[in-house]
Amino acid sequence: MRPERQHQNWRSEAGSRLWLSGLIAAMQHAERADVRRQPVAPEILLQLRAQLALTASFRTSRMSTLR
Repeated sequence: MRPERQHQNWRSEAGSRLWLSGLIAAMQHAERADVRRQPVAPEILLQLRAQLALTASFRTSRMSTLR
């Protein structure tokens, strides 16, 4: 999915719920001891940094629908 499309989906209520559900699932997966013991592949770290940068851009933009 193109980043512009991700921006549009995230701004909707359903999109924000989907994003939050995905974040919670990822955090639950990451907290498992067997997962924490494994090294993280460099490409996964790059993808994570890109995702975090994407969501950070939303915090600085106007989002009146999420008040």
